Amino acid sequence: MSGGVEPTDNDIQLPKDDNEQPISAAQKNVHHSAIAPFLTFRQLNALAVIVVFSASGMVSMEDFVFVVLSYIYIHFLSKVAFPTPNTSTQERVFDPNNKFLSLYVSFAAIIGLVLPIAYIFHGILEEDKQGIKAASPHVFLLASQVFMEGVAFSGKFSIPISVFVPVFYNSRRIFTIVEWLRNEIGKVDEEYGGSPARVYMGRALAIANMVLWCFNLFGFLLPVYLPRAFKKYYASFNKIKD
Repeated sequence: MSGGVEPTDNDIQLPKDDNEQPISAAQKNVHHSAIAPFLTFRQLNALAVIVVFSASGMVSMEDFVFVVLSYIYIHFLSKVAFPTPNTSTQERVFDPNNKFLSLYVSFAAIIGLVLPIAYIFHGILEEDKQGIKAASPHVFLLASQVFMEGVAFSGKFSIPISVFVPVFYNSRRIFTIVEWLRNEIGKVDEEYGGSPARVYMGRALAIANMVLWCFNLFGFLLPVYLPRAFKKYYASFNKIKD
């Protein structure tokens, strides 16, 4: 799970050789993209969620097309607008070992993925088809975002592309969360056979995601992450010229 922050180094790795020379934090920060695995453990988990939701018919054609077009569009941007610098010194925007950012990503994963998935499975038990249909788009798009962030951070794309993915998906998901919240509030005016606790749980979860992802977009990605990312990107071109 990522709020736009680069994946940390907590994924599964091969055992280290005893004769291997230690790598400094700066070198690891620079050369990590060159040794990134094809699919990280985080991406595999996200892909599993994507496959399950797609196979169960919880995904609309619009959301599925959105994901496919976003994959095509990042390649287009990479070729036309933001090519990858011809250098191995393209650094990350943030330190992957930053504990605060790791906690933020973990918190966002619980609020954005773990709890909504539990809410959906609970809805299957209570036959709350309306609630499942309302919450599924957000979960599917967030899982797709995690997978696409892994692609963007693989080292094959420039830093602006890695900014585009979370901003693009975060903006889209806010609309799905609004629809989710409207659905939960609308259960009062409609006949609903589920437990009252589920109604309050659904509302609280939708509101929590609305607050979290609005802050992530307007309080972190746009004012903080995006300027730093572009500064790093154009600084890498200046290094090449020098």
